[in-house]
Amino acid sequence: MGVSLRSWITRSIAVLAIPAALLAGAAAFAQALPAGAKQPSEFPRVKLRAGMFVIDAAVAANDADREQGLMYRTELAPNEGMLFVFGETAVHCFWMKNTLIPLSIAFMRADGTVTDIDEMQAETTNNHCPRNNGVYALEMSKGWFAAKGIKPGMKIQGLPQPG
Repeated sequence: MGVSLRSWITRSIAVLAIPAALLAGAAAFAQALPAGAKQPSEFPRVKLRAGMFVIDAAVAANDADREQGLMYRTELAPNEGMLFVFGETAVHCFWMKNTLIPLSIAFMRADGTVTDIDEMQAETTNNHCPRNNGVYALEMSKGWFAAKGIKPGMKIQGLPQPG
């Protein structure tokens, strides 16, 4: 039993089309980030502890990184988040413009004490401001803090020194 030339060509084209489709999808994702935006893997990372839970957090400690935050991301791993580090103790407000996934945010003092936790809807521009001054904010998938029993008054450990 031989394979006809036509059958061989048809199968060869189909095999070549699959990688091309995958490359096109990857290119479309890369184009979704605006020029100058960091890929998620380009942010420095830190391991934090909230009670018995270990958090893999990307760190945003400068203006450009804090401005981008988790914008354009379509998912987070189960214990992945982003830690925002500020150089001054103040009320630091957040919004969700260009943020494609709903998030929970915990605001913290310099000693890691959680002062406020808020839930944020994707792609909204309303402000989420803590009632208390702080130096850090930690964004996780929506509902993460509640699901883990993390509440105001508890401490997050492993925080880098503020700026």
